[in-house]
Amino acid sequence: MSAVPAPETGPDAGAVWHYGDPLGEQRAAATEAVIVDRGHRATIELTGDDRQSWLHTISSQHVSSLPEGSVVQNLSLDGQGRVEDHWLQTELGGVTTLDTESWRGQPLADFLRKMVFWSKVEVNPADLAVLSLLGPAVNVLDLPTPDAEWTAAPLPDGGFVRRVGPQDIELVVPRAAAAAWRQRLVDAGVRPAGLWAYEALRVAALRPRLGVDTDERTIPHEVGWIGGPGIGAVHLDKGCYRGQETVARVHNLGKPPRMLVLLHLDGGDDRPATGDPVLAGGRAIGRVGTVAEHVDLGPIALALLKRGVPADTELTTGGDAQVPAAIDADSLPEADTSAGAGRAAVDRLRGGAR
Repeated sequence: MSAVPAPETGPDAGAVWHYGDPLGEQRAAATEAVIVDRGHRATIELTGDDRQSWLHTISSQHVSSLPEGSVVQNLSLDGQGRVEDHWLQTELGGVTTLDTESWRGQPLADFLRKMVFWSKVEVNPADLAVLSLLGPAVNVLDLPTPDAEWTAAPLPDGGFVRRVGPQDIELVVPRAAAAAWRQRLVDAGVRPAGLWAYEALRVAALRPRLGVDTDERTIPHEVGWIGGPGIGAVHLDKGCYRGQETVARVHNLGKPPRMLVLLHLDGGDDRPATGDPVLAGGRAIGRVGTVAEHVDLGPIALALLKRGVPADTELTTGGDAQVPAAIDADSLPEADTSAGAGRAAVDRLRGGAR
């Protein structure tokens, strides 16, 4: 199968976009198992006796005493509580491993080094690659995969395996061994899939991505990054970190100004681009995030919209493509749902067909 590279202008430049059948790859992820090479993600390792207590003071998650094998999401916020960095964090063998977007690896490492001061912490690149196994048949190899979600276990030849969902396992392995791991999985019957499939599944699951579904004004509440392990990246029972005042104020006194929603797009040939405005009655009420083609849902996108927009609002996207769009009511925050109207809007957009 021929690998088609991801668009050079997108956040996944250098990775595989698909292998000739992106919708079939998505279907395989729903019914069998696929392997997605996400080796372009940047990886960083923290060592030293103070690494946990130090990182606890400069990030949003409660990480001062993470037990062996813990996996969490974490954020760095600015002084106004806006998201600057997002990463996955794994604690194993006296090392804290972070993985983040490829384009944020160096800035994040630079920020962390700048914040060390007198703590016993070393920040270094980790030459690791992330391979994602998705689907109901992910347990194809005899791996020490944890049963519990958001936990990890070491691999015998280096790296680790972590479970981040019932059908979502990630191998984080030495980069030099990544090709051999991938071939081993393919030989065991796992189908190769590209990031087209991975991104479509992520969008359908309403999982935001740094710098694509967020912008320079995004606060954690707007994209669901609140809570403990798992989907949350902000722990509400800790303090003393940059941006904490905004987090506490929004949580205790009010609602965030925007909300992350799933949009169903018109099925024509035109597609909006990330960053395009979302319009209601000609006025901008939000921005488009990731745009994807889903095997069952058709063209979809994540969008940050002004909070309180009703599910039945008629929307179009701005920019070069004027594309009719409808809010998926099931994606609205609980207090903002209007399921009947939202579903009717989707049906109107698709001419009543589903």
